[in-house]
Amino acid sequence: MFQSRSICDRNTSIGAKTYGNEALNRSNVFRWYSRFRDGRELVDDDETGGRPKSTRTEVNIVAVADLVKNDRRMASRVIAESMNIPKTVVLRLLKEDLRNRKLCARFVPRTLTPEQREDRVTSCQDIIAMADADKKIFNINYYER
Repeated sequence: MFQSRSICDRNTSIGAKTYGNEALNRSNVFRWYSRFRDGRELVDDDETGGRPKSTRTEVNIVAVADLVKNDRRMASRVIAESMNIPKTVVLRLLKEDLRNRKLCARFVPRTLTPEQREDRVTSCQDIIAMADADKKIFNINYYER
């Protein structure tokens, strides 16, 4: 133990004199010394696990599209938690890939589906028919009171 400490301290001081601010700090010298002492021969970093760097895949795009299609009022935070991806990725998927925009605190598609377009036309025609049937309701002049 004392021998490794003296070797690391000596290498740290030599490195500091030679490389100045570019030298490895003391804790890194100890870590690398123990790795090489245990038989490590490569200086490459170990592979790390965890979430992939990019979660913006076709599978995630389709999954987010299905969630939004089923419930337009679902918050991006809820989508992110249910799919285990970051909220920023969900927002990027909604805006850039699915071309949705935020309207009245919920995401809606920029273009209506044929069923939605038909429903909207039917609703507008019903309102026009109601207005034509009872003109008194829509022709009240509030300034004559």
